[in-house]
Amino acid sequence: MQSKDARREEVLVELERAGGLKPGVAGRVHRRTGVPEADVYGVATFYHLLSQPDVQVRVCQGLSCKIAGGDEFLAEQEAEGTSVGFTSCLGRCDLAPAWWDRSDEAPIAAAACVPSGEGLAIDLAGRDSARYAALALAEERGSDWVCGQLEAAGLQGRGGAGFPAYIKWNAVRGQAVKERYVVLNADEGEPGTFKDREVMLRRPHLVIEGLAIAALTLGADDIYLYVRGEFGRARYALETALAEAREWIDPEDPEGPVRSKVPSHLRWHFVDGHGAYICGEETALLEALEGKRGMPRMKPPFPVEVGFRGQPTLIQNVETISCLPAILLRGGEWFKAAGRTEPGPKLYCVSGHVHRPGVYEAPLGITMRELLEMAGGAVGTVKAFSPGGASSGFLPADQLDVELGFKSLAAAGSMLGSAGVVVLNETVDMVEAALIQAVFFEDESCGQCAPCRIGTQILRQALERYLASDQGSGNRDPSVLADVMEVSWGMTEASICGLGQAASLPLMSAMKYFPAEFGLESEQDGTNGTRRA
Repeated sequence: MQSKDARREEVLVELERAGGLKPGVAGRVHRRTGVPEADVYGVATFYHLLSQPDVQVRVCQGLSCKIAGGDEFLAEQEAEGTSVGFTSCLGRCDLAPAWWDRSDEAPIAAAACVPSGEGLAIDLAGRDSARYAALALAEERGSDWVCGQLEAAGLQGRGGAGFPAYIKWNAVRGQAVKERYVVLNADEGEPGTFKDREVMLRRPHLVIEGLAIAALTLGADDIYLYVRGEFGRARYALETALAEAREWIDPEDPEGPVRSKVPSHLRWHFVDGHGAYICGEETALLEALEGKRGMPRMKPPFPVEVGFRGQPTLIQNVETISCLPAILLRGGEWFKAAGRTEPGPKLYCVSGHVHRPGVYEAPLGITMRELLEMAGGAVGTVKAFSPGGASSGFLPADQLDVELGFKSLAAAGSMLGSAGVVVLNETVDMVEAALIQAVFFEDESCGQCAPCRIGTQILRQALERYLASDQGSGNRDPSVLADVMEVSWGMTEASICGLGQAASLPLMSAMKYFPAEFGLESEQDGTNGTRRA
């Protein structure tokens, strides 16, 4: 049993200080925190960066990195005697094949970024500064005005769900409880996605200013920044920006007083993620902040009511929070009009078979064909693309004119998600592409609910059997895929969180649009049974 005075929130911090789950560490952390040793061990084994402390170099096995030669790179490292292993995704899809050495983290190369005029909210190529004029406006005009601008802007969450931001903010403001928290979700882990990394590296002051505005507006005193463990340089950029904001000197009057640009009563807490994709789900992130395994909570209640430490909590993605300064300075109506089919400009990540992988800010609703042109065009002939990270599945080349928006992609049977676009050319076997995504979801399932835990394993095994059934004849046996559509239905309908609900979409969409590669006679054969009335 855990004692009442156990320091649960210190468990992950102590494990990190100890260098991960090495012999004797669980016992030492137990003695320091009062949390039972078995519980400490269970927490440590949940997180890749803690449970595998001896892996020196981690090689990404995301789709973009696999098709760029990730397997070959790993084999080369093994041949040189390096302690190396695969990891699900490193958030460096523009640098594929990507790798990460925690002991000697090389600078992250600047991703391609093409400014597009006055319609930018974040402007990754812009000048970052600690002037914080938007924060000054928020202080002057008050929380009602800020939330009114958010509503007028129509800003939707940029982390994947697309939920209107002003509804979250008003829900926290409406709580009777006065102990409130603001949490930054910077645990970017969706394969194909690296925009938040670029925002933190290039425009960290936008992030700090946006968080200060949120805390001021909602009456929160504590701000938690949960930054992906592999993003050490991004965390450093945020810490540096905060230090500059606290000791700001007017560049036009360098002899003037040093003053803080953020309210002095705010308490800022930086927390490292430890290698668990599921912690990008907001309630799993809260569990991690509380020193537990990152398993999603049942909802309701939602975090705006019962969040961190059981108190009202606003959780926002990096891109979302970074839009706030532009919205307040230029007005909510400006932001809304800057979109094409839905409000605002949007950061799109592009990787895979393109000439210029990178992050591009464009009106929400730009077509895939236009975005592809911004990225320098395709390498080879486009066969398929994933419009919103692994969770969005695949669309065929004949849908290049689809609008990359929340509603339009939902109508197309996909999703915008994190806007992590991966382009695949004619050299890609869609069965193997689906398997890469299936391996990812199985590895990253938290294991809490049976539909996801068992379903992801069944899908991966079925695809491996299908590929193995070839035996050099060129003919694969589609009968081994007979149950995958039933499994997909169960996962979609019964999984607790979005991971399990979306995990089968890569396979289902590949079967739908590329039936011949799965031994099916038509598109219809690839879709029957995926849903029930």
